[in-house]
Amino acid sequence: MLLACNFLFAQVPLPQLSPTATVTQNFGVGKITLVYSRPSIKERTLFAENSDLAPLGKLWRTGANAATQLSFTDKVTFGGKNVDTGSYALYTIPGANEWEIILNKGYNNSGTDGYKESDDVARFKVPAENSTDLNVETFTIEFLNIKAESCDLALIWGNTIVVIPITTNFKDKARAGIEAALKTDKKPYWQAASFYYEYDKDYAKALENVNHAIETNKDAFFMYMLKARIQKELGDKTGAKASAEKTIELATTAKNDDYIKQANELLKGL
Repeated sequence: MLLACNFLFAQVPLPQLSPTATVTQNFGVGKITLVYSRPSIKERTLFAENSDLAPLGKLWRTGANAATQLSFTDKVTFGGKNVDTGSYALYTIPGANEWEIILNKGYNNSGTDGYKESDDVARFKVPAENSTDLNVETFTIEFLNIKAESCDLALIWGNTIVVIPITTNFKDKARAGIEAALKTDKKPYWQAASFYYEYDKDYAKALENVNHAIETNKDAFFMYMLKARIQKELGDKTGAKASAEKTIELATTAKNDDYIKQANELLKGL
């Protein structure tokens, strides 16, 4: 009977007390993947001397259950420290005004069990901010302020938020790839124009490539819109005006109100 009861109990699914979350964030030309378990406060104390949860000055798994994992498909700087591709455990030591952030090779560790300081790949401190406007019951890690080459990893719980800056350099790799592709039969003129305009700020190259792109698709109103923006940056107001007007003409035929609006706004700014 005891064996039967154990068997039946094992088959009953129950909610996780600290649910596991997996977050994948596209960043640069790669990805960052975060896997962590999310404990809730449940009227316990946290971030204090000898608190129930994450006491000050003590190594914390930065979540619950297994060690929190961070994986990078491209090289990044994490809190200003160079970090190679791969998977890591994210440990922290909470402090009253600042936290120590630790990236460690032991991503398969069971919480803090198995942690070795010799496996640290990055260790630094960041400010801890407390706000009466915050009241987060369940521990949360999220990506904020995502840009092409930078983002923030925010640790949020109770009324505390800790922000870790992350940066990446994708432009060198992208530039090399585009320049190599432009030497092939299938030239990525549109991608090249977008890159040189948006990221490299090389407006002369951007104009050259957008003109080639338009030659292959003369009804592409979005290409004329980019051309207008490039010409504006180059100080060619006459050319920008003509390209914006062409955008309106083609976008009207295509019934695309968004690009009509964009072109009209650019014309107002000339």
